[in-house]
Amino acid sequence: MTATITLTAAHDGFGFSALHAEPEGPRKGGVIVIQEIFGLDPYVRADVARWAARGYEVVAPSMFDRQGPGFTAGHDDAGVQAGVARAMANGPDNAMGDIQACIDFLKPRGPVFIVGYCYGGTMVWLAASRCKGLSAGSSYYGGQVVGMASLPLSCPVIVHLGRKDAHIPADTVKAAIQTAHPEVPVHIYEASGHGFNNDGRPDSDLADAELARQRTAALFEANGAG
Repeated sequence: MTATITLTAAHDGFGFSALHAEPEGPRKGGVIVIQEIFGLDPYVRADVARWAARGYEVVAPSMFDRQGPGFTAGHDDAGVQAGVARAMANGPDNAMGDIQACIDFLKPRGPVFIVGYCYGGTMVWLAASRCKGLSAGSSYYGGQVVGMASLPLSCPVIVHLGRKDAHIPADTVKAAIQTAHPEVPVHIYEASGHGFNNDGRPDSDLADAELARQRTAALFEANGAG
């Protein structure tokens, strides 16, 4: 069952909300799920449930609470504009502070992993560089990862990209990452576009989405998941 909790970011004392789900069956570890720019929408909630079903305690922070609590938006032009405005206003320092608070919440009970999508995919890459206590990260189609490719990483990371993504040139991103971090696997999914983890969306291929989830689970299991 998923509940809403409040966590506090140490860097500014701000209390933000987060979805929290207990694991089904034996606990394998903690997973932080980082949203797209659309907030904690039904796709994020579905992802929280999937990871809990795999045996993880899950936290999904509401990343834009400083700009107003409870934000969600549709996957349309208006929603994109609203989400981008909040992401820019929030900035990377607040995002990293909130992710660190999630890590600190989960860490006493075992290894902590992170997975994120679109905006969240970029935040995963940045958190793998700046945050402390992560065991591994899985970054999906983060639009700004290419510009951050040379950042040092403190934990293993994998990257997922859609070949049909009109926003992110998959080969360019892969080349930049592998130049800076040849150890980072970059998977390109030929049948999928942007947002392919969102089941039922136009750019989602179910086989690609499930393969990416299996690869992410394997990464976590190789880095301490029980």
